Amino acid sequence: MSVKEEKKHTINRLKTMYPLRAHVDESYRKSLEATKEGRPTVWSMLAWWEGDVILKAMDIEVVYPENYATVCATQGIAQSFLDRADADGFPTHLCGYSRNTFGYASRMMKEMNGEIPPEAPMGGMPKPVLLVASNVVCDARYKWFQALGSYMDTPVWVLEMPTPGVKEYFMEGANDRYVKFISRELTEFIAYLERLFDKKMDWDKLDETVRLTEEIGRVWHNINELRKARPCPMHSRDFWSSMVPGLFLMGDLKETLKLYQDLYDEVKERVDNGISSIVGEEKYRLMFSELPPWHTLGIFDKLAERGWNFVMESWTYHPPIPLDLDGVSNPIERLARFCFQYNIGFYAGAYEDGETYGYQAYPHLVYARDWRVDGAFLHPLVTCRSASTHLPYARDMLMRKLSVPSLMIEGDIVDLRLFDPVDTMNKAEPFEETMNHYRQVRKERGFDW
Repeated sequence: MSVKEEKKHTINRLKTMYPLRAHVDESYRKSLEATKEGRPTVWSMLAWWEGDVILKAMDIEVVYPENYATVCATQGIAQSFLDRADADGFPTHLCGYSRNTFGYASRMMKEMNGEIPPEAPMGGMPKPVLLVASNVVCDARYKWFQALGSYMDTPVWVLEMPTPGVKEYFMEGANDRYVKFISRELTEFIAYLERLFDKKMDWDKLDETVRLTEEIGRVWHNINELRKARPCPMHSRDFWSSMVPGLFLMGDLKETLKLYQDLYDEVKERVDNGISSIVGEEKYRLMFSELPPWHTLGIFDKLAERGWNFVMESWTYHPPIPLDLDGVSNPIERLARFCFQYNIGFYAGAYEDGETYGYQAYPHLVYARDWRVDGAFLHPLVTCRSASTHLPYARDMLMRKLSVPSLMIEGDIVDLRLFDPVDTMNKAEPFEETMNHYRQVRKERGFDW
């Protein structure tokens, strides 16, 4: 039986994770209802809250093609959309999320007259009236949404977020200049939405939405702090299943906050009672980077059988380090500071540690040190260089600074043909020997794990 078909589960899944998953399903259902009622739907890239909060405050329905691509991958539908994108001339090395979206749009517009394809999982994505792109992290993202013009005549708005160098960020007055820039961007975005949808922003609702987003981020951050415990009470599988409402702001935010508070309570109860997130002994603690092979998540059950507990993931999909916003009353400025904190939250540590090369790699050092990991499972993505090019540097930095080894397994987020679960399992045992060796090396270097 293949890893994908394996039915034996050796991960103790959190009960409170399931309502969060249902929360996402409900969001897709509401988007479909909105379309049927004649209300507009927006397709948005992951913008790390920059545009999501504003769209939410204006009661505009939003679906996220990146998240939807993971749905297609986990349900075995993605390949048909990837094949359509390939046939339409898009290169196979392009981002799997974008190729899934191109194939979906091609099927919807060329064969379904703008209607949702019947095979689309979770009801599908309704045709949008606006595409909201972002320049954060990925160099291909806004071009991806522009390229959707091949299928639909839909306007595109690109949200801008500055990404300064670590040293440059600490230049005098730089932070305030960046916050002002983001605030202007958000103000212009609101004005555009008001014109496009002929409705005014409710500023009190925006303020409430910003503060709810901040609180969701705070609770989510505190959940991850609990995962430092031995044994770790929450596996990466539950993180990936529960991150979507907080990362994409899907569903009612008050309900989202309650669900994250419930998740915190369950994780805290596990910590208090010494309950592990894997069945059996926690032999090895690992962090995972970048995104997982959504199509072959059963690999983590197989690794859990060997005592591998995945205790933390790439910082890229976690909330900002909590920021003191007391005294900032303007919701636009609060939102700008919250979103920018995601980008620069680790800069002070990187500067102090002398690791100023790129902002992507350094947080791996923080997570490995604070979560006491024995190894890092690095997953360079064939179709996503933005989530891959920093991994060799992260691998070298972890070894140089902490004597923490890495297992690098190439794969992809959507295209299952690019990930080899058998090869992964064949490399597990020798990597355990490597982790055992470097435990002793760390002791000799004076580390406490």
